[in-house]
Amino acid sequence: MSRLPPSVARLRVAVRDALHDLPTGALVLAACSGGPDSLALADTLAFCAPRMGLRAGLVSVDHGLQDGSAERAAAVAAWAATVGLDPAEAVSVEVTGPGGPEGAARAARYTALDAAAERHGAHAVLLGHTRDDQAETVLLALVRGAGPRGVAGMRAVRGHYRRPLLDVARADTHAACEERGLKPWTDPHNADPRYLRSALRPTLDSLVAVLGEGLVANLARTAALVGADTDHLDALAAAALEEVRDGEGLDAAKAGALPVAVRGRVLRAWALELGVNGAELNHRHLDALDALVADWRGQGPTFLPGGIAVRRGGGRLTGG
Repeated sequence: MSRLPPSVARLRVAVRDALHDLPTGALVLAACSGGPDSLALADTLAFCAPRMGLRAGLVSVDHGLQDGSAERAAAVAAWAATVGLDPAEAVSVEVTGPGGPEGAARAARYTALDAAAERHGAHAVLLGHTRDDQAETVLLALVRGAGPRGVAGMRAVRGHYRRPLLDVARADTHAACEERGLKPWTDPHNADPRYLRSALRPTLDSLVAVLGEGLVANLARTAALVGADTDHLDALAAAALEEVRDGEGLDAAKAGALPVAVRGRVLRAWALELGVNGAELNHRHLDALDALVADWRGQGPTFLPGGIAVRRGGGRLTGG
């Protein structure tokens, strides 16, 4: 019997580990663009799922941003059907809204994947982000001054989304495609310097050349460590938010007495409850909110995205 190629073995172990807790008969969907990472993931899912008593399908999202994108998504879905993935569908989306082309495309993609998961009753949706993607995310967060939440990077599990390959190298997904005879599509956006993540990749390659091959793994490990700390602080903040509530507002004195790391999370969570779009809420907004409770000098209201004003009066913070 021939030995299983190491890259293929690593992917299969990662996918099995990511799905071990699902009930027998559960449906798992792979989100697949046709690129090497998601194609290798979908192929691995097609192998692993039936051997684990699971059902497997695929969704390919056409963002409509490139010539031939609809045909490419349809071809991915057609391939999926040949390897036993069912359902196997291509879904078109309209990319509009805030966040620039990358942010708007991401929002449209997740909306489509959420709808597919609900439509088919899927227990999980798999995403093909690799350890290299995680390292890039950490660097981008550092460049943007995003703080611990950003440095924590992408989570292995978030709701019904799972990322089995966060500890698998991009080189392994490329090698697995070659070993399995898959023909991935190369997205030209991945080499387009107009997109920040694409522009960062040569810099990361240069850093690896100087600092060694362990850099990518170390950055990904940093994300995991910071993520664990962030989860713990978020849990403390959730409890603290209930303690400082005063009707629909917050008790300013109690909020101001919280440790800084907890207080910032409390104010962020409360702002989201007020209806603020989390993608538009930045550190300047949170600093202004924090000043209302920790550096109160009689200042006027703080305005948050969406035109929401937060005021302090009578020892309380209120917003609307």
